[in-house]
Amino acid sequence: MRVASHDPVRERLVAAGAEFIERVMERNQILDRPDGSLRGRGCGLRVRSVEPVEGGPSRATMTFKGPRASGAFKSREELETDVGDAEVALALLQQIGFIVILSYEKRRESWRLGSCRVELDRPPMIGRYVEIEGPDEAAIQSVRETLGLGSAEVEGASYVRLLLRACNERGVTDRSLTLD
Repeated sequence: MRVASHDPVRERLVAAGAEFIERVMERNQILDRPDGSLRGRGCGLRVRSVEPVEGGPSRATMTFKGPRASGAFKSREELETDVGDAEVALALLQQIGFIVILSYEKRRESWRLGSCRVELDRPPMIGRYVEIEGPDEAAIQSVRETLGLGSAEVEGASYVRLLLRACNERGVTDRSLTLD
């Protein structure tokens, strides 16, 4: 859900007794085959590096996302594994024919509320978002209500789609997007 500010959501998280997890800076590398066949099937391949803002170890993951399933909230198969070095994973994928179609930074603040994880995200160019991941739609809806977001419009498009659209609308040809 897109929000004007994370501050009211953060205040409601604190008031609800949510557990703060971390603040990080992410670097996301989105890959596809040269023919665009992954995106054409509604799938995605990502290499992500994560740097905690308050210290702590860096980490990296590689993720495949399947096509979106039907339902009120966005849901899709996600296969993810830790990788020792994001740059090596990226180079390996490029050596077998994948290309980077988008690279972007994102600030993320993570919280746990009940059985859900709440992410306060700030990608470049497209605003601020709140993402709620949970075991089922009832748990997600309950957290939405607690955070005052029960009537907020759910954004169906992924950050990748939103960022590519913003680049196209603004004539941005460099698909390596940074914050600030």
